[in-house]
Amino acid sequence: MQRTPFDIPDQMRDAADRTLDQAKKAVGQFMDATQQAVAKAEGSDNAVRGGAGDVQRQAMAYVEENIAAAFDFAGRLVHARTLEEVTALQQEFLQRQAYAAAEQGKTLGAMMGRTAAGARKEDK
Repeated sequence: MQRTPFDIPDQMRDAADRTLDQAKKAVGQFMDATQQAVAKAEGSDNAVRGGAGDVQRQAMAYVEENIAAAFDFAGRLVHARTLEEVTALQQEFLQRQAYAAAEQGKTLGAMMGRTAAGARKEDK
């Protein structure tokens, strides 16, 4: 099978790398600010305690994982040299993200179930 070259000048790849690095830094700063805001809200809001806080923290951790996976994919995509490599990278990324979404959903669902059960016990 003949490989189809994916001709992108090295200068454009370098520019894409720099842009990706800048985007990573910006998202990192945004996530830091978000975590600080969440921590501050948890400290001042007694409604967010125990299991609900755990669910919120786990959801934020998943957001960070998913963002990191997207940046990893973008970085690998920038360096793809053939159309086949682009297709393989995309397929791998989509499979990993679908699996991660299912696992994350299971985990968060179980955590929310435990939190709800705990809240019902407290109400009795």
